[in-house]
Amino acid sequence: MLASVGVTLVAAGTAWAADLSAPPPASVLEAPAVPSWTYRFTPYGWLTALNGTQTVRGRSVKVDASFVDIVENTDTLVGLMGDFEARNGPFALLANVAWTKIGVDRGNVRSRARAPGVTGSLGTSLGLDIEMAIAEVGIAYEVARFGALAFDILGGARYWHQEADLSLDVTAAVSIGDLEVAGARAFARSGSVDWVDPMVGARLRYTVAPGHELWLRGDIGGFGVGSDFSWQAIGTYGFELGTYQGITFSGVIGYRVLYVDYVQGESRQRYGFDMLQHGPVLGVSARF
Repeated sequence: MLASVGVTLVAAGTAWAADLSAPPPASVLEAPAVPSWTYRFTPYGWLTALNGTQTVRGRSVKVDASFVDIVENTDTLVGLMGDFEARNGPFALLANVAWTKIGVDRGNVRSRARAPGVTGSLGTSLGLDIEMAIAEVGIAYEVARFGALAFDILGGARYWHQEADLSLDVTAAVSIGDLEVAGARAFARSGSVDWVDPMVGARLRYTVAPGHELWLRGDIGGFGVGSDFSWQAIGTYGFELGTYQGITFSGVIGYRVLYVDYVQGESRQRYGFDMLQHGPVLGVSARF
């Protein structure tokens, strides 16, 4: 009888222990992946041509020089340029810097006009030297995507720095009181000129094939805040060259057009830059 009761208790205890066994592990929910930052740096060359009007100390000259003209006729062509983008999901930070020092000789510079208040002959133009830095900063946001095609809006600011020296034939320049004279030349020197333009624009990014991208960008700026008006259009095509130590390198070819109409001062202090700069773009980008 006691043995029977003991067997029953043992059996019940075993069943109770089985009921108290650990529950199956709960499924673990994985957190959604957080977009990470990617970076792209592109040093490039811009084979710039100039078409427009340059005004220095009230003297205006017409400039019409292709990149070939500038290379053939002067040894003062220097350029340092780079583009940077940091992207996290649809959001991107943008920066671009271009610094050039260009000399244009008399064959591509023609005397044009004087500002009101500047008397005497303008003089024969002998040459124009321009040192110029352009720096852009901005943000972009992807507002739409259709498969391989993405559409961004962007906004930011463009900073300009210029120094221009215009050389004239002193024998023809009757009024040279405000110019520097050296030998048979009179020099109109602008000194440092700086301004900032706000800008807004849009960009299309299209993946043509794996490793091949087409980018089109346009923006407008100035609005009388800095320059009277400016606009820019850029088209580039990138193609992967290979990957080394986690960095993807691509070749970049394209075309860039940048126009600005800026003026300050009056009479002999008048400075103006109404110029279209345009030419092919060649570079190599590194993405990591």
